[in-house]
Amino acid sequence: MSFYPLENPIGFGASDFITLAITCLLVAAAIVWKPWLQPVYARFAERTVWCMLTLAALPVLLRLLLLPHHPAPSPDIYDEFSHLLVADTLRHFRLANPPHPFHRFFETFFVLQEPTYSSIYPLGQGIALAFGRMIFGNPWAGVVFFTAAFCSLSYWMLRAWTTPQWALAGGILAVIEFGPLNSWMNSYWGGSFAATGGCLVFGSLPRLKHSSQWRYGITLGVGLGMIVLTRPFESLFVFISVLLYLAPILKNRALWVTVVTLALIFGLIARQNQRVTGSWTTLPYSLSQFQYGVPASLTLQPDAVPHRDLTPQQAMEYKAQLAFRTGKETLQSYLLRLEYRVRFYRFFFLPPLLVALLFYFATLRERRFLWVFLTVILFVLGINVFPAFEFHYLAPITPLFVLMAVIGLDRLSRIKTVGSEAAGVLIFLCILQFAFWYSMHLLDPREMSRDLRQYETWNGINHQNPERRIVINYQVATIPGKILIFVHYSSTHIFQEEWVYNQADIDNARIVWARDLGPDENEKLRAYYSDRQVYLLEPDFRPPRLHPY
Repeated sequence: MSFYPLENPIGFGASDFITLAITCLLVAAAIVWKPWLQPVYARFAERTVWCMLTLAALPVLLRLLLLPHHPAPSPDIYDEFSHLLVADTLRHFRLANPPHPFHRFFETFFVLQEPTYSSIYPLGQGIALAFGRMIFGNPWAGVVFFTAAFCSLSYWMLRAWTTPQWALAGGILAVIEFGPLNSWMNSYWGGSFAATGGCLVFGSLPRLKHSSQWRYGITLGVGLGMIVLTRPFESLFVFISVLLYLAPILKNRALWVTVVTLALIFGLIARQNQRVTGSWTTLPYSLSQFQYGVPASLTLQPDAVPHRDLTPQQAMEYKAQLAFRTGKETLQSYLLRLEYRVRFYRFFFLPPLLVALLFYFATLRERRFLWVFLTVILFVLGINVFPAFEFHYLAPITPLFVLMAVIGLDRLSRIKTVGSEAAGVLIFLCILQFAFWYSMHLLDPREMSRDLRQYETWNGINHQNPERRIVINYQVATIPGKILIFVHYSSTHIFQEEWVYNQADIDNARIVWARDLGPDENEKLRAYYSDRQVYLLEPDFRPPRLHPY
């Protein structure tokens, strides 16, 4: 059937079908919801285990259904490769790799070459990826697993703050917002691991207020540890907020378990520091700043001009990083950065939930909801000090965004005569928006889907997968035996588009990627890898050229 007007039997266009579908669904919901579906939903919401299993399974099953058109994502950003290096290092049951004798060929973003060959990042996201690689044979499985855990634990967290029915609604919203269509589930950059830790933290705190059970002390410690292992800087603001919440109950004996759990995790962090940098107190990221500058991804010379292809966000961050580096940070630059970043909080709220968020402010007279609001404000203002910004920096407090939306919906539903129906409509619109865009991806590559996807504003599934890198990977996969690939960049190369990334055990990897340092230097590496076929990659051609060296 065509979706163009006058080309189908009833003369409908795409927008007509959408309007008709919404109308039918609203009428069906009004007829069916209260007499039948609502009691079933209420009874199911009381069954904690079944709710958590269902919410864990939903994002996994929905994403697997998209695999024919959206396969497992291919890493493309240097952060992703660095996290994958952490995972591969852990897979070899070590925290760092010995330096390579020809490490100059392997210099790349966010990877140390001396005193060890290691990622500059902490262990958190690498643990998730290593888990997927070791248990399921694919690092992306770790991303999927912790996305499922986050959606499931959102319900568990919300049970400590609101009714079972609203907790289940929040879990469903987590699936919709952060499940199969979200960039966190379709990349290796992180997000779900720290958000899972946030669920454990913010779900444990209210329970500890009324209980001394050790399991809540353990979950609090594990959750805080997951945040520290992923976002060390941002975790400072979480710790401040948690201490304020726990101040009246510091004598709770379960907190001793929290302290012991955190001590073990900080011991692991210190051990990684010692193995990677040679110092128990020097973070790999700090050593990278000393060796390569802050940050390694941009040239921060006062008279340097950013690349013309930088986005407005990248250009602003460049200026912020320059001010931060040169000590010229001012209140004005801080506020400008904050004003610019406000728009990116849209990532955490579907448009209908912004209406519900307004009703959250009516709850601030309650101390616990005021604490939630102040925690978010503290976190937002705190991370604004840092010159760079990505969505996953806010992952630790993502559960609080879900909580605020759910409490706002709850408060809206209490308005007499129309509140319950209004809250139901907002939830329905969120489900409808997800269902619409999910169906568009499910229908790939049909014409209607192709035409409408250009208007997507909120999801991050891999339509923008790195085609050039995938093509080269396919070509390399057809070459038998071990390979050495020299990467030669042109004079117009955009230096953020890096191709030199290697596994933890470079010498035993089937493919070794190396920088082209010129014929004389290259000959030394060829002699070192005398048993390998040698190729030259020129990635700046369109398409990239791969041919024998």
